[in-house]
Amino acid sequence: MAFDGKDYGKACIIGAGCSGFTMAKRLKDYGVDYDCFEMSDNIGGNWYYKNPNGVSSCYESLHIDTSKWRLAFEDYPVPEDWPDFPHHGQLLQYFHDYVDHFGLRETITFNTAVTNAVRREDGDWDVTLSTGETRTYQWLLVGNGHHWDARTPTYPGLDHFSGYQVHSHNYRDPFDPYDFRGKNVLVVGAGNSAMDIASELSQRPIAKKLTISMRRGVWVLPKYMNGTPADKAVLPSWMPASLGRKLARNMIKKRLGNPEDFGLPKPDHEPLDAHPSVSGEFLTRVGCGDVNPCGAIEKFDETSVIFTDGTREDIDAIVWATGYNITFPFFNSNDLIPEDNRFPLYKRMFKSGYPNLAFLALAQPLPTLVNFAEQQSKLVTALITGTYALPSDAQMQKTILADEKVHMGHFYAAARHTMQVDFNTYVRDLLKEIDRGKKRARAKA
Repeated sequence: MAFDGKDYGKACIIGAGCSGFTMAKRLKDYGVDYDCFEMSDNIGGNWYYKNPNGVSSCYESLHIDTSKWRLAFEDYPVPEDWPDFPHHGQLLQYFHDYVDHFGLRETITFNTAVTNAVRREDGDWDVTLSTGETRTYQWLLVGNGHHWDARTPTYPGLDHFSGYQVHSHNYRDPFDPYDFRGKNVLVVGAGNSAMDIASELSQRPIAKKLTISMRRGVWVLPKYMNGTPADKAVLPSWMPASLGRKLARNMIKKRLGNPEDFGLPKPDHEPLDAHPSVSGEFLTRVGCGDVNPCGAIEKFDETSVIFTDGTREDIDAIVWATGYNITFPFFNSNDLIPEDNRFPLYKRMFKSGYPNLAFLALAQPLPTLVNFAEQQSKLVTALITGTYALPSDAQMQKTILADEKVHMGHFYAAARHTMQVDFNTYVRDLLKEIDRGKKRARAKA
C-alpha cells in the first residue's frame, strides 16, 4: 500500500467482473478515489451463472480450462481443496471471497449501468448512468468484458430453417429451455465452447446425432500432459518465444498425433498458430463416433444443413459457438468503436490521444484471463498516481505494431486473433514498461 493522501482525481470503473474489482482493489490500496458501476445485482460478470444482466456465458456443467495455479490472484490464493480445473460456481465463490476479504463490495454501485461516456474539452469524462445522473471523472477505466455480444454468421437459406437455434452464449443445459434429447444437433465452431458443448450433447442419452461444423482443422490440446495440468509448464524466461513454440509444437504432435487421425479436418496451420482449443473429452467423443465432424457450411434449407463438400445432414437444432463482437455501447466516438473486431491498444490498454482512458482485460491471453487485469492495474495505478508516464502518441503507435508482431505474428488471420497475447511474455514486458514509464515521469518532473 502506498497511500499518501494526495488527490489524484476520481476514477470511474465500468463493470465489477474480475477485471473491474481487481482494479478497484489496487486503487483502494493506493488511496485513489473511485466509483465502480455494475449493471447487475452482484459481482462476477461472465462467471455469474444466469447473470440477470444477460452477460454471462456460463452453462451449468462448465469448468474453467485454466488450472487453479494459473488463475489465482497474487495476494489471495485459491482454496487448497480445489480440483485442478474448478467449476464455474467455485470460481465465482472465490471472486466473492476476494471482494469481501478486501472490503470492496461497499465501494461498488450495483444495478447501475453506464449508458454514455463522453470526453469533455478539458479532458475529463462525463459519465451518464442508467439512473439518468451524469457525473464527471478524471479517469475512465473500462472493464465491461468482451464475451457478451454474441456473433452469429449468416448463410443462404438460414432464414428458412425451421428448427431451434441458440448461441453458445445463451446455452445453459441440455434440457432447458430446449430439450436436446433425441434430436439431430449441429454445433458450429471449433473453439473451447464448441468442443465442450459438443462433448456434452453428443453423449448417447442426449443427442440422436451430433454434427460439428469446422471451417478449418484445429489442434485440440489436452488439459493434462504427463499427469499434470498442461498450463503449469512455463518456458524459461531466457528462451526466445519462437524456440519455445517450436519445442512445444514438436511435443504436441508427438503426444497427440494428427487431428485427421481422429477423423477431423486436417489443420492448415501448425500447433499454437491459432488460439488453442482445449478439451479433455472432445477427441474421445470423436473417436467413439459420438461426434460427426464436418467441414464448412454452404447453406441451409428448412430441415437440413448442406456443407461445401455437398454432404447434407438433417438437423433439428443449431448451437452457434461462433465467438463475440468487441463492443462498447457507452461510446459514440468513431475512434472508440472497434472495426472488424480490431482495436489496437498500447500495451492492450491505451488508445493514443486518450491518456486518461484505460481498457482492462481487453485481450485473449494464454493461458488465463482471470488475473490479467490484476497485472494491468499496476501500470494504470502508477499512471494515475503520477509515477508512470505514457510515451508520445508516435511511440505508442510504433510499439503497438511491434507488440502485435510479437504476440500475433505467428497466428493465421481471423476475427478470433485480433487481440492475442502470451500471458508470461506480456507480464514480463509490462513490468519493464512500468520501469520505463517511471523514468519518463521523472524526466518530466
